[in-house]
Amino acid sequence: MFLSIVLLWISICFILLLLKSQRPKNFPPGPPAWPVLGNLFHLTSEDPVKNLEKLRQSYGNVYSLFLGSKPAVVINGLKAMKEAMVTKAADFAGRPQDLLINELTRSKGVILVDYGSTWRKNRHFDLMTLKIFGLGKKSMEDRIHEELQHTVKILDQSAGETLSPQVMFHNVASNVICKVLFGTRYEYDDESIKVMIQRFIELTKLINGPWAMVYDSLPFIHPVMLPKMKGIRIVQAFLSFAVSRVNEHKTSRIPGKQRDFIDCYLDELDKKNDESSFSEEQLVRQLFDLYLAGTDTTANTLLTAFLYLMNHPQIQERCQQEIDQVLEGKDRVTFEDRHNMPYMQAVIHEVQRVANSVPLSIYHCTTKDTELMGYSIPKGTLIIQNMISVLKEEGQWKFPHDFNPENFLDKAGEFVKPEAFMPFSAGPRMCLGEGLARMELFLITVTLLRKYKFIWPEEAGEPDYTRVFGGTSTPKPFNMKILLRSL
Repeated sequence: MFLSIVLLWISICFILLLLKSQRPKNFPPGPPAWPVLGNLFHLTSEDPVKNLEKLRQSYGNVYSLFLGSKPAVVINGLKAMKEAMVTKAADFAGRPQDLLINELTRSKGVILVDYGSTWRKNRHFDLMTLKIFGLGKKSMEDRIHEELQHTVKILDQSAGETLSPQVMFHNVASNVICKVLFGTRYEYDDESIKVMIQRFIELTKLINGPWAMVYDSLPFIHPVMLPKMKGIRIVQAFLSFAVSRVNEHKTSRIPGKQRDFIDCYLDELDKKNDESSFSEEQLVRQLFDLYLAGTDTTANTLLTAFLYLMNHPQIQERCQQEIDQVLEGKDRVTFEDRHNMPYMQAVIHEVQRVANSVPLSIYHCTTKDTELMGYSIPKGTLIIQNMISVLKEEGQWKFPHDFNPENFLDKAGEFVKPEAFMPFSAGPRMCLGEGLARMELFLITVTLLRKYKFIWPEEAGEPDYTRVFGGTSTPKPFNMKILLRSL
């Protein structure tokens, strides 16, 4: 009997040893991994970034984990990030194709499609089309200011009162990108767009969250888990909405007269051949990508901005002094005015730094066998960028752990942008919406600070700066009190 028990335990241990995830030769170090589960238990807390930071202390700036049996490399710090995303950009520009987000999107569009000719052609088309519709030009400024009139109306009605800004900022960002994509804006009480915005907020919490980590680590649960995933229904709802907009355009468009992104893409489809990288399905999926990229991160960064400005009134007041001085006699701010507002620029960039809106960026994978910081990284290895490790890296910032605009000012008070500022990642996979986000953040923040004073409500108690982790990072819901400024 005793011998049987011993043999049974030996057999179990042998099986577990066989199942144990093995690191390839000269692979980055990391914590021991469980058979089948890998390092799942290191990542399923409410904020996996804290787990990654702890592991960084033990294993260095380049270390490895296992999502189930799949090896992944976590990149930390400016030096490693630059080597991977800039110096060896093509080696690290792939996208993994077997994660939850790929199941939700079918790996179509432009953000998640793998590195290659289809991605290059569609990304180039998107960038050129965004420029046509004003990216970096006065016409885009006009769109933003037109939308701001509706926001100002809400704030005027709330002067002297307290309101929750969450929906308001999402509405602003949503309508700016909707004008570009669909040629129209939606009233804030439009039920369809209200539901859409709320669904996207839920979707971004799901992506990279604990359930996503479980899904990505355990392939054998996919058939059971996937049909029940709320994310599938959210994506399908947007795709149905986008298809209806495309069908409307197909009946109303005049070829060559481009009103918006859809018209431009349909014109491109008229030229396509059998080997074209363009299709109606690709169009619908790109509308999803561009809407997501143009809405959630911008709205969350604006929320972060006003959360910190309310609770650092001296910084808010200094911003307003600079705004009043530069804009004296002008009806409205322009994007060019940023060059005369070094402090305002420093504040907006500092907000982006502390917001860390996409904390793990979007996962990459290697396109070939390569090396990083002396380690060997096989082709197809999942790459996770820990962005907080750069945005709060010791030695790169004057005040890495504080909210302080001095991080972006030199001794003469002029705006400077440190090399470690990369909230949109870096290299060829850099965020498509960066240009639009920069313009929106500046114009919206300056316009609102010029007209209103924002106060933290006394009844709210101490502010909570804790971020809600997901595909994007957002502040916890809060209220703000609005006062009209007397100019």
